Amino acid sequence: MSALQPVRGTQDLLPDEQRRHRAVVETARTIAERYGYQEVATPIFEFTEVFARPIGETSDIVTKEMYTFRDRGGDEVTLRPEYTAGLVRAIISNGLTQSLPLKLFASGPMFRYERPQKGRFRQFHQIDVELIGVGDPRGDVEVIALGADILDALGVLKRAELELNTLGDSASRHAYREALVAYYAAHSASLSEDSLRRLDRNPLRILDSKDEGDKRINTEAPLFANYLTPDAQGYFDAVRRGLDDLDIAYRLSPRLVRGLDYYCHTAFEFVTTDLGAQGTVLGGGRYDGLMALMGGPDTPGIGWAAGIERLAMLIEVPPAPPRPIAIVPVGEPGDAAATKIAHELRRAGFVVDMGYSGNVGRRMRRANKINARAAVLLGEDELARNAATVRDLDAGTQAEVPLMELAARLASYR
Repeated sequence: MSALQPVRGTQDLLPDEQRRHRAVVETARTIAERYGYQEVATPIFEFTEVFARPIGETSDIVTKEMYTFRDRGGDEVTLRPEYTAGLVRAIISNGLTQSLPLKLFASGPMFRYERPQKGRFRQFHQIDVELIGVGDPRGDVEVIALGADILDALGVLKRAELELNTLGDSASRHAYREALVAYYAAHSASLSEDSLRRLDRNPLRILDSKDEGDKRINTEAPLFANYLTPDAQGYFDAVRRGLDDLDIAYRLSPRLVRGLDYYCHTAFEFVTTDLGAQGTVLGGGRYDGLMALMGGPDTPGIGWAAGIERLAMLIEVPPAPPRPIAIVPVGEPGDAAATKIAHELRRAGFVVDMGYSGNVGRRMRRANKINARAAVLLGEDELARNAATVRDLDAGTQAEVPLMELAARLASYR
């Protein structure tokens, strides 16, 4: 593979695509701020334990997908595969558990070595929301509502469906786990190799298997709803009532699971059919056991992440920046004056383009190529009168304008 090509699973974000990404992030940031969420950022790499401990030493992410290496100091570090663990680490490291509740928003690149496919890359980007320190069903409703509002503002919500499930409390999960192990043990001869490995340590993950044989077995698997404690059922009922009150439609999805033990109660995903089989655009859940697992105090939490690339594929290309004003110097006097005039116009709020070489014809061709709205021609005679020629590139008309009035005259071209 040529070194001049991007590494497989990565991409260059050229202007149109970057505008899509920027629109996703800025829309999410604006709406998150309305909900009182504050933006933070964590390092792109952490000590490997930050991810390996909560994700699970034997999970596919840790064993197959994480970019892990030893730095020059001998420390084992990992490029972040997801946001939540790093954010929880940051809360513990900075003593923020004394400032609960925390409402956090973040965005940035993630890294996983997996098979690239539509909307999925090895370096990809996410927006992330976390509500830390709230163990009330109303927190679940708020976090889901925030996600729905962001999708709605992007024009995606009408093409997506909210799938909802409960993972219950610890007693519910213990009882359900035993039922699953017993069920799958009776079908072990037909399970895939991956599911056989998961049977002892993580049987809930079998429910999410993509193997066709596993899917057939899963159709008759026990349902979590039959093992919920009264408290867990009451919690889920409260979440559903809250979503109903906000007119947020959802579909119960009993096979929607999170395999790690610190997840509990609400699990949810917004799914679209517009991206093929891999249709989840935003997903999350409650993780009340994560903070304690990472060495902090026992603290509830709920959050979600959304893939920026996937969302960007579902939105229109945002409008281009304002059409620029082209500065076209004519001869040496024009060259001498052009930089200062361009600088003054930029400080006045104009988008200004200035070529650095070529005759007038070449610079005017450049002005047309970049779709400039107007050109400011700086010739020796005009400059001697402290003036410039302003050419309307749409109408083809032009007029001489005093330099002192240039900004006012160009205002109509913003």
